Amino acid sequence: MNDQPDNPNPPLVVRTEHLDPAAEAWIAERCEFLAAAPEDAAFESVAARITGLVVRTYTEVNEALLDRLPSLKVVARAGVGVDNINVAACRRRGIEVVHTPDANTQAVVEYVTALLCDAIRPRIFLTEAVDQTTWKEIRSEICGDSQMNEMSIGILGFGRIGRRIAEVAGAIGLTVRYHDLLDIDASHRTGAEPVSLECLFEKSDVLTIHVDGRSSNHGLIDATLLSLMKRDSILLNTSRGFVVDEAAVAEWLAEHPAAQAVLDVHKNEPFTDDNPLIKLPNAHLAPHLASRTTTAMANMSWVVKDLWRVLDGEPAKHPAPDSI
Repeated sequence: MNDQPDNPNPPLVVRTEHLDPAAEAWIAERCEFLAAAPEDAAFESVAARITGLVVRTYTEVNEALLDRLPSLKVVARAGVGVDNINVAACRRRGIEVVHTPDANTQAVVEYVTALLCDAIRPRIFLTEAVDQTTWKEIRSEICGDSQMNEMSIGILGFGRIGRRIAEVAGAIGLTVRYHDLLDIDASHRTGAEPVSLECLFEKSDVLTIHVDGRSSNHGLIDATLLSLMKRDSILLNTSRGFVVDEAAVAEWLAEHPAAQAVLDVHKNEPFTDDNPLIKLPNAHLAPHLASRTTTAMANMSWVVKDLWRVLDGEPAKHPAPDSI
């Protein structure tokens, strides 16, 4: 790969959302580089010359944007999912799409584990000294109902993250089941038991969602599936917000006060006041933090290396899957 091109008219790469400074400096040494969002005047002024586009989560690479970028050769998603990119439209135009498929696996698995601990192990931190009576009262009030080795976890979607969660959950002591559209060889199940979708919802004390962005997953978690869940079960979603029917989850939580929903991703981000889950005490809504570690963010930013491979005439190392 030619790292130091002598081209007097170097390609123009634009990033629309933030990158790790080291990755940004690396690509800026190799080409003309600009930070600008599609709605910015600076972006519009160079749109016809843009050959590489780096996006994260909130830039929609759709037909309308592609029409503005006649010279575009590659779109780089600094992340795993490509739900915000019309991959089929890109490929029809001869534009490659690359991503970072394993960049945030560890971060998401740690986050899911933390959410589970939050859900089942209530705790309090003291900010001042207390007398013995208060000390005893606090200790008598704060007590978890269950231990993880008494619980079962269901994993919906058994890709990189799902399999790693199965490994961690099994090591902690949870009974692990999963459901996936693919038949996973036993050697890659990390001890988890494959079950039907209905069985997964019926038997899980905790159900964690890790599915892809295919159209059939929109609204997948609906009232029918939720009705199968235990009255005190915990629903975790760190995959895609559109997978969950928020109105159905709100109704389920209202009917089952011992149940919990911990949602890191949402149909609309940021969500608005009309979100039916906001005021429910057993709904816990986080602002899309699962992959937010310095390491994961840096890993995702280095998608610029694959972008440069494509601009340099080499095949992509991590081409995004076709639209599903």
